[in-house]
Amino acid sequence: MFSVFKNAWKIQDLRKKLLFTAFILVIFRLGCEIPVPFLDAEAMDQLFAGYSADGNIFSYLNIMSGGAMEQAGLFSLSISPYINASIIMQLLMVAIPRLERLMKEDGERGRKIMEKWTRYLAIAFSFLLGFGYYTILKNAAGVVSADAGVFGALVIVFSFAVGAALVMWLGEQINDMGIGNGISMILFAGIIAGIPSTVWTVIANVRAGALHWVIAIAVALLLLVMIGFVVFVTNGERRIPVQYAKQVKGRKMYGGQNTNIPLKVNMVGVLPIIFAQSFVMLPATILNFFPGLKKTWFAGVVNALEVGGWIYTLLMFLLIIFFSYFYTVISFNPVEVANNLKKNGGFIMGIRPGKPTADFITKSLNRVTLIGALFLGLISALPNIAAMINPGLSSVAIGGTTLLIVVGVALELVKTLESQMLMRHYKGFLE
Repeated sequence: MFSVFKNAWKIQDLRKKLLFTAFILVIFRLGCEIPVPFLDAEAMDQLFAGYSADGNIFSYLNIMSGGAMEQAGLFSLSISPYINASIIMQLLMVAIPRLERLMKEDGERGRKIMEKWTRYLAIAFSFLLGFGYYTILKNAAGVVSADAGVFGALVIVFSFAVGAALVMWLGEQINDMGIGNGISMILFAGIIAGIPSTVWTVIANVRAGALHWVIAIAVALLLLVMIGFVVFVTNGERRIPVQYAKQVKGRKMYGGQNTNIPLKVNMVGVLPIIFAQSFVMLPATILNFFPGLKKTWFAGVVNALEVGGWIYTLLMFLLIIFFSYFYTVISFNPVEVANNLKKNGGFIMGIRPGKPTADFITKSLNRVTLIGALFLGLISALPNIAAMINPGLSSVAIGGTTLLIVVGVALELVKTLESQMLMRHYKGFLE
């Protein structure tokens, strides 16, 4: 991986893109440190110290935002509104065929329209989540200034919403002029910024006697093994051999070559984990909007979904499997692949063209996706199981899921750099 960055740095165009991406990430981190008016920083530290000790959903949100939520920073909401908006738009595309046709038939125009609607929906979610976050802080003693009033409430909510919109804009700038996926890179930067605090929490638990040092070292080694396993499975793929028939056109003969259809074990990357987390956080978000629900059965549901609990772990495992299949179906169409093979004279050995080929590809894809989904679910569940066995590892339970995101984004960035370098070193047929 380091050799890839070293070689990319030698290319002037890629060097500019890397520097621009780093510049945007620095701006993001600076925005996380800018405090929102009418909020007491010391009261915020005390409030989130309790959250971190409990290892609940707010600890996870704080890590995902790189500590901005703990400090009530301008970018406290980070990319959560955009992720929620993306989930809604993806579900609407499945439920409304017209939206799916718009995306496929109109090409680039349809994609830009869907992106515009996603941005508008993300801004609406920014105000909703900003109001919910303000409600949490208002109910906490001493966090919101006593002289804030209605004007202060508007300033706080608008600061959170505008910060989320600015984060979304920064991600789009990385997409246009930087390297890698902008939203993923911002999420990556936020998690990396929160890793030192997680390590420090583990060290503090060891010093306090809540966690034995042998167990801490064993967990660190297990995390290294998990990283290697993530890289191995992410790069794994099932290759379906394809043979193209020979065709005579004029005086030339075309076709006759052998190729393959690569089906990646983890085709959709870290999307299932991100969206599964968003769904698990939904009950806690609703409770923040309606504090009166704390006296009803709904509060019991939120408590049951505490980060690191067995219900949370089981639900995350099932949601990861569901989203793995869901996004695989959206991103890969076996019927379309089979039709393209038939039009170009390609076929899979022993399989008839047309529907039998589509059925064979679908069957192979389902098997490969199941392996990738079980892999993601198990990797996500193992740190939670370790935390249930030893409560001193509660912070590691939160870091287990984020580990998958960090490794996945890093692998995607390396592949993007490799493809960019391959494109720039290809001389082409003109030479």
